[in-house]
Amino acid sequence: MSASKRQQSIRLKSPAEIEAMRRAGRIVHAALDAAEAACVPGATALDVDAAANSVIIQSGGTSLFKGYAGADAGQSGADGRPGEGFPGHVCVSVNEAVVHGVPGSRVLQDGDVVTVDCGVRLDGWCGDAARTIRVGRVPPDADAMIRCAQRVLAAAIEMMRPGRAWSEIGRRMQAEASEPGFGVVQEYVGHGIGRSLHEPPQTPAFSSASFERERDFTLRPGMVLAVEPMLTLGEPQTRVLDDGWSVVTVDGRLACHVEHTVAVTRNGADVLTDGR
Repeated sequence: MSASKRQQSIRLKSPAEIEAMRRAGRIVHAALDAAEAACVPGATALDVDAAANSVIIQSGGTSLFKGYAGADAGQSGADGRPGEGFPGHVCVSVNEAVVHGVPGSRVLQDGDVVTVDCGVRLDGWCGDAARTIRVGRVPPDADAMIRCAQRVLAAAIEMMRPGRAWSEIGRRMQAEASEPGFGVVQEYVGHGIGRSLHEPPQTPAFSSASFERERDFTLRPGMVLAVEPMLTLGEPQTRVLDDGWSVVTVDGRLACHVEHTVAVTRNGADVLTDGR
């Protein structure tokens, strides 16, 4: 696809539509707050899922993930088992799990790191964000990884302004993570978002010659993008567990994942999932 056709395939949102997405984003933020409060030693991943879903329901939203069949998941790399929907209301990924963790009976322990990824639809519009949560006191290297992921996301948001190529942002994100020695997962990437959870374009936390040649795009006002760096303590390669969803590091070392839904405006970036 030519660069001009790629640009045309990205649906721009009006200011009113962006505000509608912010309302969905507020629910996402509140659900993540509830999930974080539930991430205590002795709780299960199912407890975390229930805490987040209670907020979603009480706020009038619906989970984007529950029953998700993976039909349009090529944007983020999740395929899932054909004909089977995601069983949780949110993704709960513990320790070596990078993304798409299925909530289950695993008991959380002091020192665990838990990534909760939450997507909500409200009045036809979507919001999507993820947060890596520390359970009790985590090891220093895990804490450093989480802080680095937050810096990577903040750097990307700071750079998001009209006229900038995404590849430039991806290179900055990769440099921010690689310089202190963390792995950058490349098999799963961010995406556009709007009335669907996954829309064009892809927004990787890295850049490559093939991306710049085939999928790069220039930011324009009205684009709304889910930006989601995923870092590892070791090698960045991943594999999918037998449940068909949970993605873990091949070397079994810790991972983290942070995400915001961000609108591009004439003046720069507007985060829609920060609770405002």
